[in-house]
Amino acid sequence: MSTTPISASPEASGALAHTTPSAATSTGPHRPADLPEAWSGAPRGTALRARAGRYGAALGVYAAVKAAGFAVFLGLLVYADDYSGKAAGRGGGARPWDVLGSWDGVWYQRIALSGYHPQLIPLQGYPHATLYENSAVFFPLYPWLIRIVCACTGLGTYGAGMLVAVVASFAAAAGIFAVAARLGGVRAGVIAAAIWGLFPGSGVEWAVYSDSLFVALAAWSCHCVITRRWLTAGLLAFTAGLGRPTAAALIAAVSLAALVALVRRTDGIVRPLVALLIAPWGLLGYIGWVGWKVGDPAGYFHLQRGAWNRYFDFGSATAHSLLDILVGRWHAWQVNPVPDLIAIALLIALPGLVVLLLRTRPPLVLVVYTGLTIVAALASNQIFDNISRYLLPAFPLFIGLAVALRRHSWATLAGLLALPALASGWYAGYALFELGVP
Repeated sequence: MSTTPISASPEASGALAHTTPSAATSTGPHRPADLPEAWSGAPRGTALRARAGRYGAALGVYAAVKAAGFAVFLGLLVYADDYSGKAAGRGGGARPWDVLGSWDGVWYQRIALSGYHPQLIPLQGYPHATLYENSAVFFPLYPWLIRIVCACTGLGTYGAGMLVAVVASFAAAAGIFAVAARLGGVRAGVIAAAIWGLFPGSGVEWAVYSDSLFVALAAWSCHCVITRRWLTAGLLAFTAGLGRPTAAALIAAVSLAALVALVRRTDGIVRPLVALLIAPWGLLGYIGWVGWKVGDPAGYFHLQRGAWNRYFDFGSATAHSLLDILVGRWHAWQVNPVPDLIAIALLIALPGLVVLLLRTRPPLVLVVYTGLTIVAALASNQIFDNISRYLLPAFPLFIGLAVALRRHSWATLAGLLALPALASGWYAGYALFELGVP
């Protein structure tokens, strides 16, 4: 795919300029003129100040968006008071913010406290499960970090998990900004960081969940591919493979981009080859370890399917859930009306987001990563209302929308984003944790 970005509209700093292509630009677009001076050979002190200013703007906007949505989320919890009547770990707790450590957060905290005990224990009498649930389906990177933060700070697992997630969410916002700015300029980067904070499913960014950590690793790995820092890209993909099974999409994208660079000899042989060789081993190593512990090479996949009813089904479950909801069959298994309708709205918008991304003529790594992430989200048997969360890692979708919005003034953008930022506390937070199953 061509890597030259679409022509930009004038911004405060002037129209975007394009650099002269070189033989090595097959993995990323040219640098727009309004990128931080640190990327354009300016003196080091000036470059660092420019970079801090540009990243500071993106992170400040992200913080404002998240704080607004988070406040609404907590306000709705207090108003409804439904959490107090629910089981701890299932959207309930003694205090409103305990909800943020429920569902998957309970499992991550248990792993941080007591580690793993992988087992395949048969279960009888349940229509959708043949094995007892086991924590081994949750990858180790996030609980490892929780445990480290607990040891270093004295925080409990909840506080440590929240700290890791919040810090990682800002690292993700910075990575999304960096990638988007290369495709569409600084304004597009700032907007993309804001969209990361209010996208459906974004309620898990500030919760005891691993999503923020994974997106941070994915965004910076893609950025390293675009900027041809192959060793760092490979190491980040390796690390992401210890965080989530859906890292397979990132690993495939980085590996394919490295293979193209090898074939074209754009960056020599050693660095792309090393990236290609190291990227998959975090994911493969953990799956192999689980298989070894349970005495079955496919033990991880048996556990996913038998205990958690998660497996690749070519989109059958998504299609059936979609049709059931459209015709009002709310009695189907694991139907949650409000978050299901939010998921349908996102699916309606998805083709448009893909088209907007492709119009930016993104580099190969972003196309492959986004495509495979969408496939993994829609072609697997899962809880339908979780589609908004499963698509959250597809951050390049934010970029196409951000590029389309960058022509507006900052005042107009503030008006456009203010209400979604507030509303995200409901559709991306309360609806997910209290009305659905995140």
